[in-house]
Amino acid sequence: MTQFKYSARNANGQLVEGVMDAPAQKTVMEKLKAQRLNVLMVTETKSTDSPSFLSKINPFKPGVESKDLVIFSRQLATLVSAGVPIVQGLSILSEQIQSPVFAKIILQVRSDIESGISIADALKKHPDAFSELYVSMVRAGEAGGVLDSILERLSSYLESSEEMKGKVKGAMVYPSIVAIVAGSVTIFLLVAVIPTFKKVFEGFGAELPTPTKILVAISDFLKSHIVLILAIPFATFFGIKKYYKTANGQKVIDGIMIKAPVIGLLIKKVAVSKFTRTLGTLIKSGVPILQAMDTVAKTSGNKVVEAAILSAKESIREGEKIADPLRKSGIFPAMVIQMISVGEETGNLETMLSKIADFYDQEVDTAIKAMMSMIEPVIICVMGVIVGTIVICMFLPMFKMGSVVGG
Repeated sequence: MTQFKYSARNANGQLVEGVMDAPAQKTVMEKLKAQRLNVLMVTETKSTDSPSFLSKINPFKPGVESKDLVIFSRQLATLVSAGVPIVQGLSILSEQIQSPVFAKIILQVRSDIESGISIADALKKHPDAFSELYVSMVRAGEAGGVLDSILERLSSYLESSEEMKGKVKGAMVYPSIVAIVAGSVTIFLLVAVIPTFKKVFEGFGAELPTPTKILVAISDFLKSHIVLILAIPFATFFGIKKYYKTANGQKVIDGIMIKAPVIGLLIKKVAVSKFTRTLGTLIKSGVPILQAMDTVAKTSGNKVVEAAILSAKESIREGEKIADPLRKSGIFPAMVIQMISVGEETGNLETMLSKIADFYDQEVDTAIKAMMSMIEPVIICVMGVIVGTIVICMFLPMFKMGSVVGG
């Protein structure tokens, strides 16, 4: 339930103010009119069933998976196109959804719709499950009476987005595993193996070579501070994650990432693909261009790209074409700008945006393969150098062993 603050006048003209818990603003107005009050204002104050602080910070809190949302959208589109009322369709789907969290959300959405709230407003109350993009498209579908078509487009869009996300995540799995294994092997050699060799070296009483001394010193340091050293990566990760949640942190980190030598090019290509596909889907669904740009900016996932899109939005508001402000941002390649410009001139902007998205999906796939082919040998070489250096440092004293024993 949501809490609303209202002000109204009674039959005598006296001002009446108060708060009321209700599922929607429309419900509050109906109740006030039933009391013969002339409603002046109804504003939302807060939600009375908002999650607790502990549930907000709980990292293991169950959520709604993207694949569940894709299946739900596809099934709901089929039911709506078959003429099944939306409330009945939600009831059917709530029984089929395997995720108890998502099933509960669907039941709450159904309850809100039954109380008189619009579908888009009912979905908007659950941002963890339904993004702003999702809500905007559903709102456009409701207004245009083409909800089934909109849900079909949403399903296709979500499937494409999931495929793209899966490619990027999949590309990072192998390098991450190799890096973790390499780090673990190195730490094991320094903490467990080197001390054994140190005892052997001390037994001969000879002075160790300088590289071996350095290696032994590193081993002793690791052994005495192993807990601290293991905690540093986790502390760094959570520190960066916390800093990223701040407005300045997002700008700084996103700016660094998008300018990075290898990963930056991939981020730009993913951003272009996401921007064009999302904007094309929204325009094709009947969402006004300024509202679509606003939604695309918020769902871009990168503050640098978001700032460029919002700047373009303001330029469009002042009468410029879409292509011109995007060109000034420096984020979007010349080919993309040219294709968008042609789309504006011919009146087929959404079609052109879809073609750009398809092209950049292939570009992302190619970039991921190129990055993988480059990262694998680099990691193997680095691991070989580290392990090789350790082995050489351990066996350097062996070369003097004969002279030591002879002496």
